[in-house]
Amino acid sequence: MSAQPTSAKREMAKAVVIVALVQFVVGGWFSWTASRSEPTHVPVAVVAGSTQQKQLDSLLTANGGDFDTRHVKDVDEAAEMLRDREVYGAFVQDDSAGHGWRLKVASAASPAVAAALSGQLAELTGTSQLIEEAVPVSGSDPHGSGMTMGFFPLIVTAVIIALLLVLKVSEARLRLIGVVAFAAVSGLLSSLMLTVVSDVLPGSFLTNAAAIFLLELGMAGFITGLGALVGPGGIAVGAVVMFLVGNPLSGIAAGPDLLPGPLGRVGQLLPPGAAGSFIRAEGSFAGTGSGGPLAVLLGWAVVALALLALAVVKGRRRRPEDARVLQNV
Repeated sequence: MSAQPTSAKREMAKAVVIVALVQFVVGGWFSWTASRSEPTHVPVAVVAGSTQQKQLDSLLTANGGDFDTRHVKDVDEAAEMLRDREVYGAFVQDDSAGHGWRLKVASAASPAVAAALSGQLAELTGTSQLIEEAVPVSGSDPHGSGMTMGFFPLIVTAVIIALLLVLKVSEARLRLIGVVAFAAVSGLLSSLMLTVVSDVLPGSFLTNAAAIFLLELGMAGFITGLGALVGPGGIAVGAVVMFLVGNPLSGIAAGPDLLPGPLGRVGQLLPPGAAGSFIRAEGSFAGTGSGGPLAVLLGWAVVALALLALAVVKGRRRRPEDARVLQNV
């Protein structure tokens, strides 16, 4: 009689400790990546003489910035580089206003980087009024927070649907159909909400729907496929890769060039980061720079479908074995 309560207490204690440790690690990881966001080799154009550029480099470094300054011959070339996503901003030498410098930014590439550059301009000149937008963000989401918050449910629900399909659906073929169906419905409904209703995503409804479809297919399909092939361990690995790594390193909130060290580049190799970059490139920059993120999304979709297809084959091979076992009983 006393063994059962003791066992229950042990399981209760184990659950409390495990979840508390997971909370500790995840909270620390998310907060660390967010709090360490600062410019990391952020490309910036400079329209000035060589002497003035050296002075600017020294001032930016003294102000705590890590910028990759690139000398250009005139404002038109700088504006073209901004539109082509080669740089995030351009410092232009201009003594007419008495402050020495003015700034052109492409906030659509990253509102957070644009804010950081604006802060640098304020340190240099004492004012942040000498700023010109070359590629502005969506009028309904001037700080990019709406896009950030809109993306988070897309990532969370991909994990949830994968858990449900693995735990509640026993047939591998139906899991495959369920992943594709969810990705399609999610793409249409989420694009309707984020592009049309709340207007926080730049670009067209269909383009964003396709991006979200590939995002959900890659994430949910990868987790479901691993779970179907490996079991609970596969679900855990898939969730860690897609949510615990992919979400904080996506750069959707701050931009990949504000994340510590190489983490921003790592995040762009996972579906959340690639989807965010693809949508920004297509919606605000006429497709410039969208090829790489699209290749990443397609690659993860192929991997996900391959895992799901392997699970289907594995399930078909198991059926004759199960039938022979039943015949021998």
